[in-house]
This record gives sequence, C-alpha cells and structure tokens, in this order.
Amino acid sequence: MDFYERPLVNRTTHKGNVTTFFILKFNSNAVYNLLLFTLVLIIYIVTICGNFLIIMLVYYSKTLHSPMYFFLSQLSISDIILTTDIAPHMLHVVLHERTSISFSGCITQYFVFCSTEGFECYLLTVMSYDRYLAICSPLHYTSIMKQTLCIQLVLVSWIFSCSIGLIPTLEISQLEFCGPNVIDYLFCDFNPLVELSCSDISRAQMEVTFLCVPIIILPFLMIVVSYTYIVLTLIKIPSSLGRLKSFSTCSSHLTVVFMFYGTLTATYLIPNKGQSQTTRKIMPLLYTVFTPFVNPFIYSLRNKDIMKIVNSWLHSLKQIACGI
Repeated sequence: MDFYERPLVNRTTHKGNVTTFFILKFNSNAVYNLLLFTLVLIIYIVTICGNFLIIMLVYYSKTLHSPMYFFLSQLSISDIILTTDIAPHMLHVVLHERTSISFSGCITQYFVFCSTEGFECYLLTVMSYDRYLAICSPLHYTSIMKQTLCIQLVLVSWIFSCSIGLIPTLEISQLEFCGPNVIDYLFCDFNPLVELSCSDISRAQMEVTFLCVPIIILPFLMIVVSYTYIVLTLIKIPSSLGRLKSFSTCSSHLTVVFMFYGTLTATYLIPNKGQSQTTRKIMPLLYTVFTPFVNPFIYSLRNKDIMKIVNSWLHSLKQIACGI
C-alpha cells in the first residue's frame, strides 16, 4: 500500500506532543494542481528576479541613492524572504497528496512569515513618513532623512517585527498537540495550528489579538495621518500640474499599502463562516505570493527613474550582443 493511501499516524514525543504535521494538497484534481503548480512556480521565479533587479538597480545606480529607493530595496528584500518562506514548500504541497513538515520546521516557517509581514507593516509606515517629509517639509528633508537615520529605521523595524513575531511563536511552541496532525492549509499559519492544539488556546488567541495593535493598527493609523497631512499640503499648491507631480511620488506607495492591508483585512477580518476551504486557502496567496509578485511592477513601471535605468541597461546589453 502506498504511503499516501495509509491512514495518518501521529508521530509523538515521549511527552505526547506531535512532532510531524501533514499538509493536505490544494485540490484532488490532478490537472488543476498541475496548472496551479505551474502558475505559482512562474510567479515565484518572476518575484525573485523582479525584486532582485530592483535591489541591484538601487545598489549600482547612483541616481537611485536616495531614501525612497533605499526603502524600496528593503521592501524587495522582505518580499524575497516572505515568498521564499512560503512558495517552495507550497509547490511541494500542490503536487503531493500529503506533505510532511516537522514541528520545528512548521514553527520556523510561521516565525519567518510573521516577522516579514510585521516588517512590511513598519516599513510601509517608514516610507509614508519619508513621503510626508519630502512633500510637507522639503527644505528639511535632506537634513533629516540622512543615510544613518534610514539604516536605523530599517534596523528598528526588523527588531520590532522579529520581537513581536517571537511572542506568538513561543506561545504556539508551548501548546500541546496530541493529534490530529493534519493541516488543511497551504502553510503553517496561526489559526490552522492552534485549531489542532489540545491545550487551552485562549491565551494565545488573546495575545495575537493584542499584538495586532502595535504591528498592524498603529502603523496603518500613522500611514493615514501622514497622507492626511500630505493631501492638505497638496491642496495648498496652486498649480494642478505641481499637485499631480508631487502626488505621483506617492502613488506607487499608496497602491502597495492598499493591496497589502486590503489582502490582510480580507483574510483575517472577514468571517470564515460560509467560505469554502478552497477560498480559505486562496486568500493567503494574495499577500504571501501575489503581493510580492506585483510590487516590483508597481514601483518600476510607474517610476521614470527606474525605467530610464532599465532601458539604459537593456540598450547596453543589446550593444554588447550585437558586438559579439
């Protein structure tokens, strides 16, 4: 009898805790799963290449050595980490009936996921502050947003996000998992994990609810406040062309903010009651795979500086190819 046809047997330690989880495949239709695998694989490759390209452009192009592009490169780094944490294992899950993952591996995946999501919340807030200074206090922008401050803001964002992400991770690791050990989800997230626990999960749920305030709600409110001041400043600009030019520097960031918080809200705040299991699995794909995929396009296709450098590089490569 094939391994995947046998009933699942809980693997436990001497304390009775499950040491291995099994993640179910997305759908029983083989053709559907193959198409999904191909789609996710293409998205993953394009995500890595697109975000890596932005990092290289910012690093090597002197014209992009500014706070806005530095923060953009950090967003690309976090997107690469997030999608690499989720996509490769997801590709394995899509093709197989059941995929095993160790308890420590599952906890590690959740910690990386939680930390990178938190970092993006803080980084988007920092980027909104950067736009606020650039538009509302242009004379003081250069003296305030120095390279040292930019690096400090990124480091503090990582420290805060990792520290906060460590709290629910440690709480989950202390729970008892007596069985079942099957996760009907595409990766190790908080709700699918605590649903399998045979311990009292009220404390863990309460902690996660409270942690939403410093990691999601407060950053979002700060972004709203920043853009409120930006809009009020833009209204005072007499020229419509001047208003449009100033706002164009914020449009990409605003698009990413709406996508990021929109998908998080759709996944975690909309009640799951009445949703199919397929829908519950598709929703997390929006912010773990799709958002990192489209971010490079949003920032590059709508940015004249980046497109100018890309065209220059392509022209140089064309000349080299013709020379060969």
